[in-house]
Amino acid sequence: MPGIGKTTSVLCLARTLLGDTYKEAVLELNASDERGIDVVRGRIKAFAQKKINLPPGRQKIVILDEADSMTPGAQQALRRTMEIYSNTTRFAFACNQSNKIIEPLQSRCAILRYTRLTDEQVLKRLLQVIDAEGVKYSDDGLSALLFTAEGDMRQALNNLQSTWSGFGFVSGDNVFKVVDSPHPLAVQRMIQACTQYNIDGALEELNTLWDKGYSAVDIIATMFRVTKSLPDVSEGDRLEYIKEIGFTHMRILDGVGTFLQIAGCLARLAKLSTKSKA
Repeated sequence: MPGIGKTTSVLCLARTLLGDTYKEAVLELNASDERGIDVVRGRIKAFAQKKINLPPGRQKIVILDEADSMTPGAQQALRRTMEIYSNTTRFAFACNQSNKIIEPLQSRCAILRYTRLTDEQVLKRLLQVIDAEGVKYSDDGLSALLFTAEGDMRQALNNLQSTWSGFGFVSGDNVFKVVDSPHPLAVQRMIQACTQYNIDGALEELNTLWDKGYSAVDIIATMFRVTKSLPDVSEGDRLEYIKEIGFTHMRILDGVGTFLQIAGCLARLAKLSTKSKA
């Protein structure tokens, strides 16, 4: 369902399966709880041992939110608990990085991966919220919300609420002020100047963004997202641009987040454009 979280999905499923016994047959531990080996040996094991009258074919459910933050020792201890009480208890792990869950636990689970929502799904829910709350907006404001959310419904709603609370109107400029990221139109003009071999124009746009206080990471990340949908550029050129921007992004993350690094990237993009037109 668009706009529903991983843990909320499991809770809804548990309520449907267990009915009136939901409250006593579900144990939920979130990221704010201690998740060391003592909790596994104590609280989780005690819950698994507890006798509860359930509908036929139903089991108790342990939900571990942000399971990737559990210590390796706790995960190892949980492995044995899952085996012993598999007939009466089911375990649901919600995590952002599955590689932090040890392999023995992964092999005991059916893995469901949640992909990012499409812009259409995010827009549908945003319009529902806007209508319900009486929010005033413009089309470019909606486009900005979709651009900054990147398929994350929670981020889209947070940005919508912050923009409405701060400005009383959801426009593109207001959204980008709230999220404090470079305006994609300015970044698009900068990249298009490179495609036209106009390095001076590209550096002028870069100077404007840099003077506004945007970091190298902010600028290069927006460059990557804008380039993916850049108009009037062939697929081959687009891939070369993304490759060059990716290498620059990697250098910036390594600590070389200087103006010169971004300027060098623009120069290389302009050089690529020159080669492609030759």
